[in-house]
Amino acid sequence: MRSGSIAITGANSAVGQALLTHVVGDEMLRAVATVRRPEAVDSLPRSPRITPRVIHYRDPASLRDALAGAEAVVHLAGILFESRTTDYGRGNVETTRVVLAAARAVAAPHVVFVSVLGADPDSPNRYLHSKGEAERLVAESGIDATIIRTPLLLGPGTAGGRALLRDASRSSVRLLGGGAHRLRPLDVDDLCRAILACCQEPVGGVRTCELVGPSAVAYRDLVHQAAGRLGNAVAVRSTPVWLATLAARVAGLVRTGGLTPDVIEVITAEESVDENADAELGVTLTPLSETVAKLCGAGAS
Repeated sequence: MRSGSIAITGANSAVGQALLTHVVGDEMLRAVATVRRPEAVDSLPRSPRITPRVIHYRDPASLRDALAGAEAVVHLAGILFESRTTDYGRGNVETTRVVLAAARAVAAPHVVFVSVLGADPDSPNRYLHSKGEAERLVAESGIDATIIRTPLLLGPGTAGGRALLRDASRSSVRLLGGGAHRLRPLDVDDLCRAILACCQEPVGGVRTCELVGPSAVAYRDLVHQAAGRLGNAVAVRSTPVWLATLAARVAGLVRTGGLTPDVIEVITAEESVDENADAELGVTLTPLSETVAKLCGAGAS
Protein backbone atom coordinates (compact mmCIF):
# COMPACT_ATOMS: atom_id res chain seq x y z
CA MET A 1 0.00 0.00 0.00
CA ARG A 2 1.77 3.13 -1.15
CA SER A 3 -1.35 5.21 -0.63
CA GLY A 4 -4.78 4.60 0.79
CA SER A 5 -6.70 4.36 4.01
CA ILE A 6 -5.74 2.94 7.38
CA ALA A 7 -8.06 2.32 10.31
CA ILE A 8 -6.75 3.04 13.81
CA THR A 9 -8.20 1.72 17.07
CA GLY A 10 -7.46 3.73 20.20
CA ALA A 11 -6.95 6.79 18.01
CA ASN A 12 -7.28 9.20 20.94
CA SER A 13 -4.32 7.60 22.76
CA ALA A 14 -0.96 9.37 22.75
CA VAL A 15 0.34 7.04 20.05
CA GLY A 16 -2.89 7.43 18.10
CA GLN A 17 -2.68 11.21 18.23
CA ALA A 18 0.94 11.16 17.08
CA LEU A 19 0.13 8.69 14.29
CA LEU A 20 -2.72 10.87 13.05
CA THR A 21 -0.37 13.86 12.96
CA HIS A 22 1.89 11.86 10.64
CA VAL A 23 -1.11 10.97 8.48
CA VAL A 24 -2.02 14.66 8.21
CA GLY A 25 1.53 15.33 7.04
CA ASP A 26 1.34 12.75 4.22
CA GLU A 27 -1.07 13.74 1.46
CA MET A 28 -1.11 10.15 0.18
CA LEU A 29 -2.75 8.81 3.34
CA ARG A 30 -6.20 8.83 4.90
CA ALA A 31 -7.25 7.45 8.26
CA VAL A 32 -10.39 6.29 9.97
CA ALA A 33 -9.81 7.18 13.63
CA THR A 34 -11.91 5.06 15.97
CA VAL A 35 -12.71 6.05 19.55
CA ARG A 36 -15.11 4.63 22.14
CA ARG A 37 -16.64 7.87 23.40
CA PRO A 38 -18.20 10.71 21.39
CA GLU A 39 -16.37 13.33 23.48
CA ALA A 40 -13.03 11.79 22.46
CA VAL A 41 -13.63 12.92 18.87
CA ASP A 42 -12.85 16.51 19.89
CA SER A 43 -9.31 15.50 20.90
CA LEU A 44 -8.41 14.22 17.43
CA PRO A 45 -6.48 16.29 14.87
CA ARG A 46 -8.81 17.91 12.37
CA SER A 47 -8.19 17.19 8.71
CA PRO A 48 -10.29 16.26 5.68
CA ARG A 49 -8.15 13.11 5.51
CA ILE A 50 -9.16 11.97 9.01
CA THR A 51 -12.60 10.43 9.53
CA PRO A 52 -13.54 10.01 13.20
CA ARG A 53 -15.77 7.04 14.06
CA VAL A 54 -17.29 6.13 17.42
CA ILE A 55 -17.22 2.35 17.86
CA HIS A 56 -18.25 -0.10 20.55
CA TYR A 57 -16.31 -3.30 21.08
CA ARG A 58 -19.51 -5.05 22.12
CA ASP A 59 -21.11 -3.98 18.85
CA PRO A 60 -19.24 -5.84 16.09
CA ALA A 61 -21.25 -4.07 13.39
CA SER A 62 -19.84 -0.68 14.43
CA LEU A 63 -16.32 -2.07 14.11
CA ARG A 64 -16.98 -3.71 10.76
CA ASP A 65 -18.38 -0.46 9.40
CA ALA A 66 -15.34 1.48 10.64
CA LEU A 67 -12.78 -0.96 9.23
CA ALA A 68 -14.49 -1.53 5.88
CA GLY A 69 -12.25 -0.50 3.01
CA ALA A 70 -9.13 -0.06 5.12
CA GLU A 71 -5.96 -1.32 3.51
CA ALA A 72 -4.39 -1.75 6.95
CA VAL A 73 -5.75 -1.88 10.50
CA VAL A 74 -3.56 -0.44 13.27
CA HIS A 75 -4.63 -1.82 16.64
CA LEU A 76 -3.48 0.46 19.46
CA ALA A 77 -6.26 -0.03 22.00
CA GLY A 78 -5.15 -1.61 25.27
CA ILE A 79 -4.47 -0.92 28.96
CA LEU A 80 -1.58 -1.13 31.43
CA PHE A 81 -3.61 -0.08 34.48
CA GLU A 82 -6.71 -2.07 35.33
CA SER A 83 -9.79 -0.43 36.84
CA ARG A 84 -13.08 -1.46 38.35
CA THR A 85 -14.62 -1.46 34.88
CA THR A 86 -11.81 -2.91 32.73
CA ASP A 87 -9.34 -5.70 33.37
CA TYR A 88 -6.55 -7.10 31.21
CA GLY A 89 -8.75 -9.81 29.78
CA ARG A 90 -11.27 -7.31 28.43
CA GLY A 91 -8.94 -4.40 27.72
CA ASN A 92 -6.12 -6.28 26.00
CA VAL A 93 -7.34 -9.71 24.91
CA GLU A 94 -11.04 -9.39 24.09
CA THR A 95 -10.68 -6.07 22.28
CA THR A 96 -8.01 -7.67 20.09
CA ARG A 97 -10.24 -10.67 19.43
CA VAL A 98 -13.14 -8.43 18.37
CA VAL A 99 -10.96 -6.19 16.17
CA LEU A 100 -9.47 -9.21 14.41
CA ALA A 101 -12.93 -10.69 13.81
CA ALA A 102 -14.06 -7.42 12.25
CA ALA A 103 -10.87 -7.21 10.17
CA ARG A 104 -11.48 -10.72 8.84
CA ALA A 105 -15.12 -9.91 8.08
CA VAL A 106 -14.14 -6.95 5.89
CA ALA A 107 -11.11 -8.74 4.39
CA ALA A 108 -8.56 -6.26 5.71
CA PRO A 109 -5.24 -7.13 4.06
CA HIS A 110 -2.90 -6.31 6.97
CA VAL A 111 -2.96 -5.69 10.71
CA VAL A 112 -0.32 -3.82 12.71
CA PHE A 113 -0.50 -4.60 16.42
CA VAL A 114 1.50 -2.51 18.89
CA SER A 115 2.57 -4.69 21.80
CA VAL A 116 5.21 -4.47 24.53
CA LEU A 117 8.63 -5.93 25.27
CA GLY A 118 8.25 -9.08 27.35
CA ALA A 119 4.80 -10.00 26.06
CA ASP A 120 4.39 -13.74 26.60
CA PRO A 121 1.24 -15.87 26.98
CA ASP A 122 3.17 -18.00 29.50
CA SER A 123 4.28 -15.05 31.65
CA PRO A 124 3.18 -15.08 35.30
CA ASN A 125 2.84 -11.29 35.01
CA ARG A 126 -0.82 -10.71 34.20
CA TYR A 127 -0.19 -7.70 31.96
CA LEU A 128 2.55 -9.39 29.93
CA HIS A 129 0.42 -12.54 29.78
CA SER A 130 -2.53 -10.58 28.34
CA LYS A 131 -0.35 -8.90 25.71
CA GLY A 132 1.12 -12.29 24.83
CA GLU A 133 -2.37 -13.73 24.46
CA ALA A 134 -3.30 -10.81 22.21
CA GLU A 135 -0.19 -11.45 20.11
CA ARG A 136 -1.20 -15.10 19.78
CA LEU A 137 -4.64 -14.08 18.54
CA VAL A 138 -3.00 -11.88 15.91
CA ALA A 139 -0.63 -14.65 14.85
CA GLU A 140 -3.49 -17.17 14.54
CA SER A 141 -5.97 -14.79 12.87
CA GLY A 142 -5.19 -15.80 9.31
CA ILE A 143 -4.48 -12.14 8.46
CA ASP A 144 -1.05 -10.92 7.39
CA ALA A 145 0.25 -8.96 10.36
CA THR A 146 3.15 -7.13 11.94
CA ILE A 147 3.51 -7.16 15.72
CA ILE A 148 5.73 -4.37 17.06
CA ARG A 149 6.94 -4.78 20.64
CA THR A 150 7.87 -1.48 22.21
CA PRO A 151 9.76 -0.19 25.30
CA LEU A 152 9.15 3.03 27.23
CA LEU A 153 7.66 5.48 24.74
CA LEU A 154 8.62 9.13 24.98
CA GLY A 155 6.55 11.87 23.41
CA PRO A 156 3.91 14.44 24.32
CA GLY A 157 1.04 12.75 26.13
CA THR A 158 2.63 9.31 26.46
CA ALA A 159 2.48 7.78 29.94
CA GLY A 160 6.27 7.52 29.97
CA GLY A 161 6.68 11.11 28.82
CA ARG A 162 4.29 12.45 31.45
CA ALA A 163 6.02 10.48 34.22
CA LEU A 164 9.46 11.64 33.13
CA LEU A 165 8.42 15.31 33.03
CA ARG A 166 6.77 14.97 36.44
CA ASP A 167 9.87 13.40 37.99
CA ALA A 168 12.28 15.81 36.31
CA SER A 169 10.30 18.88 37.43
CA ARG A 170 10.59 18.16 41.15
CA SER A 171 13.31 19.24 43.54
CA SER A 172 13.39 15.75 45.01
CA VAL A 173 11.93 12.50 43.74
CA ARG A 174 11.77 8.91 44.97
CA LEU A 175 12.25 6.37 42.22
CA LEU A 176 11.58 2.65 42.39
CA GLY A 177 14.91 0.96 43.03
CA GLY A 178 16.56 4.35 42.76
CA GLY A 179 15.83 4.33 39.04
CA ALA A 180 18.69 1.88 38.42
CA HIS A 181 16.79 -0.15 35.81
CA ARG A 182 18.12 0.40 32.28
CA LEU A 183 15.73 1.38 29.52
CA ARG A 184 15.81 1.76 25.72
CA PRO A 185 13.35 4.69 25.32
CA LEU A 186 11.75 5.00 21.89
CA ASP A 187 10.64 8.28 20.35
CA VAL A 188 6.92 8.00 19.65
CA ASP A 189 7.48 9.58 16.22
CA ASP A 190 9.88 6.75 15.36
CA LEU A 191 7.18 4.25 16.30
CA CYS A 192 4.71 6.11 14.07
CA ARG A 193 7.12 5.99 11.15
CA ALA A 194 7.55 2.25 11.70
CA ILE A 195 3.79 1.69 11.82
CA LEU A 196 3.24 3.60 8.58
CA ALA A 197 6.10 1.73 6.91
CA CYS A 198 4.36 -1.53 7.82
CA CYS A 199 1.10 -0.20 6.36
CA GLN A 200 2.65 1.14 3.16
CA GLU A 201 5.00 -1.78 2.49
CA PRO A 202 3.27 -4.79 4.09
CA VAL A 203 5.09 -8.10 4.36
CA GLY A 204 3.21 -11.37 3.88
CA GLY A 205 2.65 -13.70 6.82
CA VAL A 206 3.08 -12.73 10.45
CA ARG A 207 6.25 -11.17 11.82
CA THR A 208 7.15 -9.98 15.31
CA CYS A 209 9.54 -7.03 15.57
CA GLU A 210 11.15 -5.56 18.68
CA LEU A 211 11.74 -1.86 18.19
CA VAL A 212 13.67 0.08 20.82
CA GLY A 213 15.45 3.40 20.97
CA PRO A 214 19.13 3.89 20.04
CA SER A 215 20.53 4.29 23.58
CA ALA A 216 20.40 2.33 26.82
CA VAL A 217 20.08 4.53 29.90
CA ALA A 218 19.28 4.09 33.58
CA TYR A 219 15.98 5.75 34.41
CA ARG A 220 17.61 7.96 37.06
CA ASP A 221 20.05 9.27 34.44
CA LEU A 222 17.14 9.93 32.10
CA VAL A 223 15.47 11.96 34.87
CA HIS A 224 18.65 14.01 35.37
CA GLN A 225 18.95 14.55 31.61
CA ALA A 226 15.37 15.82 31.39
CA ALA A 227 15.79 17.95 34.52
CA GLY A 228 18.83 19.60 32.94
CA ARG A 229 16.79 20.43 29.85
CA LEU A 230 14.18 22.02 32.10
CA GLY A 231 16.83 24.01 33.98
CA ASN A 232 16.08 22.06 37.14
CA ALA A 233 18.20 20.17 39.66
CA VAL A 234 16.55 17.11 41.10
CA ALA A 235 17.72 14.95 43.99
CA VAL A 236 16.98 11.27 43.38
CA ARG A 237 16.14 9.05 46.31
CA SER A 238 15.18 5.39 46.33
CA THR A 239 12.10 3.40 47.23
CA PRO A 240 13.01 -0.30 47.37
CA VAL A 241 11.13 -2.28 44.75
CA TRP A 242 10.27 -4.99 47.28
CA LEU A 243 8.70 -2.42 49.60
CA ALA A 244 6.66 -0.82 46.82
CA THR A 245 5.53 -4.28 45.69
CA LEU A 246 4.46 -5.21 49.22
CA ALA A 247 2.55 -1.94 49.60
CA ALA A 248 0.85 -2.47 46.24
CA ARG A 249 -0.13 -6.03 47.22
CA VAL A 250 -1.69 -4.78 50.48
CA ALA A 251 -3.49 -1.93 48.67
CA GLY A 252 -4.86 -4.49 46.22
CA LEU A 253 -6.85 -6.05 49.06
CA VAL A 254 -9.11 -2.98 49.18
CA ARG A 255 -8.97 -1.56 45.65
CA THR A 256 -8.75 -2.66 42.04
CA GLY A 257 -6.11 -1.46 39.61
CA GLY A 258 -3.64 1.33 40.15
CA LEU A 259 0.01 0.57 40.86
CA THR A 260 -0.11 -3.21 41.24
CA PRO A 261 2.82 -5.63 41.65
CA ASP A 262 2.41 -6.54 37.97
CA VAL A 263 2.69 -2.90 36.90
CA ILE A 264 5.71 -2.34 39.14
CA GLU A 265 7.43 -5.35 37.56
CA VAL A 266 6.74 -3.99 34.08
CA ILE A 267 7.93 -0.43 34.67
CA THR A 268 11.14 -1.50 36.44
CA ALA A 269 12.09 -4.24 33.97
CA GLU A 270 15.38 -4.05 32.10
CA GLU A 271 14.69 -3.23 28.44
CA SER A 272 16.92 -5.11 26.02
CA VAL A 273 16.54 -6.90 22.70
CA ASP A 274 18.66 -9.40 20.81
CA GLU A 275 18.12 -7.53 17.55
CA ASN A 276 16.60 -4.11 17.05
CA ALA A 277 14.11 -3.93 14.17
CA ASP A 278 14.85 -0.35 13.11
CA ALA A 279 16.67 -1.43 9.94
CA GLU A 280 14.05 -4.05 9.09
CA LEU A 281 11.30 -1.47 9.45
CA GLY A 282 13.25 1.23 7.60
CA VAL A 283 13.33 3.64 10.55
CA THR A 284 16.19 6.01 11.35
CA LEU A 285 16.08 6.29 15.11
CA THR A 286 16.01 9.71 16.75
CA PRO A 287 18.94 10.25 19.16
CA LEU A 288 17.77 10.10 22.77
CA SER A 289 19.05 13.62 23.45
CA GLU A 290 16.79 14.97 20.69
CA THR A 291 13.80 13.01 21.98
CA VAL A 292 14.29 14.39 25.49
CA ALA A 293 14.74 17.91 24.14
CA LYS A 294 11.48 17.65 22.16
CA LEU A 295 9.63 16.29 25.16
CA CYS A 296 10.88 18.96 27.53
CA GLY A 297 10.15 21.69 25.00
CA ALA A 298 6.58 20.43 24.65
CA GLY A 299 6.24 20.10 28.41
CA ALA A 300 7.44 23.66 28.98
CA SER A 301 5.19 25.20 26.33
